[in-house]
Amino acid sequence: MSEQESPAAAPVKKRKPRLPAIEYIRGIAMMGVIAIHVGSQYLMNQTANVHLIALLEVASRFSVPIFFFISAFGLFYNLDIHEPLDYRAFMKKRFRTVLIPYLVWSAFYLLHDGLFYGVGFPDPLHLISILFFGTAKYQLYFLVILIWFYLLMPLWIAIVRRAGKLSLILLFVAQLGFDYWSSFSVAFNTFVYALPDHSLLKPFLMYRLNYWVVHYVFIFVLGGYLAVHIQEFQRFMKENRRAITVFFWASLVWLLAYYYQLIFETGYTPLETINTAHQLSPAGLFYTLASSVFFFTIFTYQKYPGWLNPILHQLGRHSYFAYLVHPFFITYAATLLQKSGHLMTAPVTIAFYFVILGLSIIAAALCRKLGERLSILNEWTIGVYPRKK
Repeated sequence: MSEQESPAAAPVKKRKPRLPAIEYIRGIAMMGVIAIHVGSQYLMNQTANVHLIALLEVASRFSVPIFFFISAFGLFYNLDIHEPLDYRAFMKKRFRTVLIPYLVWSAFYLLHDGLFYGVGFPDPLHLISILFFGTAKYQLYFLVILIWFYLLMPLWIAIVRRAGKLSLILLFVAQLGFDYWSSFSVAFNTFVYALPDHSLLKPFLMYRLNYWVVHYVFIFVLGGYLAVHIQEFQRFMKENRRAITVFFWASLVWLLAYYYQLIFETGYTPLETINTAHQLSPAGLFYTLASSVFFFTIFTYQKYPGWLNPILHQLGRHSYFAYLVHPFFITYAATLLQKSGHLMTAPVTIAFYFVILGLSIIAAALCRKLGERLSILNEWTIGVYPRKK
């Protein structure tokens, strides 16, 4: 009997087809995150255009949650949830792709900002706090939450394995309730801010958005559930494209209406408004849900100009590094503008956005090319090893 005929030969696991939508959504989400952080610079203009703020800071609010959706989708799409999870191997791989880049980029920003702003490097105790809460730079908390999601992977597998349509609806309702309590409960937030500064509990509650995965449980579980039921999901998207599109635009209108109500009726400042009309508000949660399904549908079944595919591919391919590096370019571009005496007007802000996006993508492409020669560089910077040729 030949080796191929031997009953002891292990069957080759058939690889699932690649889904370009996952890569394309990563690119769109990365663009949205950069928009939010550019918007933060624009908010320093006391006469900022509220409509441009709405575009940069509100319409882009799906960006962070949809990253969790796509992360879960990618994990579960290539996972057999009915087989035992090799937790050690799983975590070893995820730590290479997330923990190492997180530590390296945290160290980079701490060293850079310590020199740039003259604040020095934090003491060991403060450093532990910074790394735990992901505050070395304003975008790094995402990786902290992602690490917690990975650490709790057996729990998500158990939930997805037992999940159904009714349980997902109940989970969404629970998510609405919890996020509303965390963000808008006067009693809870009064308690947090009233804690003395030396209290050990205060930072754990103040920075809860940086590490409490429960804020994003629904969207993560939804990504995993849809990946496991991919054929049913594909059929749903194909048969309900119009309804999905209407749901997306209706949810965006709701979120923007909430934003404009706070601006024009309640009298909130733009900063107060974007800190209220965010992704964890009820309107924001519906917008996140609608965006996740809408963009997957668009990039799977809807027709759009073919010339966009190479652009979307490059944006998605370099999204991780661009996400990590863009604050570096924002720092120097904003400083250059300030020293030259230019205000962040609307036209300048739009140009500023595309400059930051372009520099981030170029830096990512260069780093990837260098990584083809030095594989350790890819591991340390973006957690991705070059593909074997």
